[in-house]
Amino acid sequence: MRLADFEALVQRLQTEVPAEYLEGVMEIEVSRNTLPDPTHADVYTLGECIPLPLDHQDSPGGVLSRIVLYYGSFHALAKLDSEFDWRGEAWETLTHELRHHLEWRARAPDLEEFDWAAEQNFARQDGERFDPLFYRSGEKVAEGVYRLDDDFFLEQEAVSPGSELRFDWHGRSYGATLPADATLPAFLTVEGIEEPPPGDLVVVLPSSAGLRSLFRATRFLANVSATMFPPASPPQQG
Repeated sequence: MRLADFEALVQRLQTEVPAEYLEGVMEIEVSRNTLPDPTHADVYTLGECIPLPLDHQDSPGGVLSRIVLYYGSFHALAKLDSEFDWRGEAWETLTHELRHHLEWRARAPDLEEFDWAAEQNFARQDGERFDPLFYRSGEKVAEGVYRLDDDFFLEQEAVSPGSELRFDWHGRSYGATLPADATLPAFLTVEGIEEPPPGDLVVVLPSSAGLRSLFRATRFLANVSATMFPPASPPQQG
């Protein structure tokens, strides 16, 4: 299915949703992005409900959201399944994300911590000072894997500067060289990933200094290039 046809399909499905379920939904958007699952190969996120910052709202009861359906993810799954049901999957995804919207409205006070983490992430992107543990206030999508907006953060144990760092993404294993001048905590924006997220993929090497690290003047930021390792060969039958 082409992008334009998918957009038209989602518009038609939106008209089938009772109006009360759309209260507070500012937009239902189709994105051309592909959002791979951070831990499993051939698994993709089809949609999500994104709460808008609290300063856009007058009261907790007025929590607003936008819903995004990822055309690239639908397309990726359709290539894996010749009988992929575009309409059925789009309807299930849309209604699923609308349920998330209702959940966000029910626990509006929790959004304050999420908004704080998003502000800290903007500071990271701008090279400004930020709390080195901010990403843990985002969405925990797997053990040691956190998400803030389109950025994913993978916590890894530190290795010696100049040595190889290994990590997994979307069911594949990668390696990258830790810069020789790296210090902890380190935030390494990874390039060269097959099927990357829409935003940054950041490998985080936390400091073991505990609270003392919160007051350090610097956080090490760098871009690193990754190399994918071939999949392990199945064991030989004896």
